[in-house]
Amino acid sequence: MRLGIVGLPNAGKSTLFNALTGSQVLAEGYPFCTIDPNVGFVTIPDERLEGLADIVQPERVIPTGVEFVDIAGLVAGASKGEGLGNQFLAHIREVDAILHVVRCFRDPGISPGEGDLDPVGDIEIINMELGLSDMETLTRRREKTLRAVKSRERHYEKELEVVDSLLAHLDAGQPLREFSLSPLGEELVAELHLLTAKPMLYVANVDAEGWELGKDNPYYRQIRDYVGGEELLVATWAQLEAEVAQLPPEERGEFRAELGIGEGGLGVLIKAGYRLLGLITFFTSTGGKEVRAWTVKKGTKVSRAAGKIHTQMEKGFIRAEVISWPELKRVGSFAAARRKGLLRVEGRDYVVEDGDIVHVLFSP
Repeated sequence: MRLGIVGLPNAGKSTLFNALTGSQVLAEGYPFCTIDPNVGFVTIPDERLEGLADIVQPERVIPTGVEFVDIAGLVAGASKGEGLGNQFLAHIREVDAILHVVRCFRDPGISPGEGDLDPVGDIEIINMELGLSDMETLTRRREKTLRAVKSRERHYEKELEVVDSLLAHLDAGQPLREFSLSPLGEELVAELHLLTAKPMLYVANVDAEGWELGKDNPYYRQIRDYVGGEELLVATWAQLEAEVAQLPPEERGEFRAELGIGEGGLGVLIKAGYRLLGLITFFTSTGGKEVRAWTVKKGTKVSRAAGKIHTQMEKGFIRAEVISWPELKRVGSFAAARRKGLLRVEGRDYVVEDGDIVHVLFSP
């Protein structure tokens, strides 16, 4: 899973990146302190993987992970190159989803902007720039397609119709993720890496006062009302999370407990990202050598999931032995699960469930 972090300058993007990755990239209170993208890969903690490792006692434990890409703050006119916007936007074209960080606190150390703190207005600036960038990309594609139409190939006529419908949707101020795409439209969106087609999760970045107010924080409420609920919204105190990330791992839980802040920002964002993208985790165990976590789309058939492990496993798939983590945890070992008949034999059309432990039998 690759997540791109966007927002206005000083929204707290780099601070959030530091919190999520444990990095110490520059995060200052002035525009464009980030020029080159910051990229960090973080393994995803999973109690099920740890429990599986306790049972198997393997040589290696390999969790799945997420890559975060933090780009410089976007400004009005970014789609036209303001603040090097085009350069910055290029860095997130191939992410799976976008984390849109919105500042929900006042800070005298941050260079003042125009008017009052306005989270919704900030959101609209970024969304408009992403939309304008997509329109520019589609306009260039339309010019190319229009020239190809002269060859009288029906494919290009259909493509022109799709491009025009996408442009009309964007021109109405709507992101492409809210557009019902045809198969040809899906191919085009994927090929062009259109930004507004990507799922977006809004991150309300609060301070101590905002955190204490919780959902009564007026800025949080404004965003919640704007995006239509809390399914696409999480709140985080990025500055505190970044400080916690610098502590030794064994001290972080105790520090959180003392402050009453519960689960860390990484855990909250990972869970929200999985929901947003419709992802699940399954596990494999190769005897005493390795246990490993894998990420796939919800609804993935086991033969396709096997291809995630190795392409030959999908090509030569014969069958899979499957057990859910709760069942294995209950009986305590694979031997006990086999004696009790809990290891199910599944064919290639079986749909993998979150928490499944899968052993693939295949022909090399």
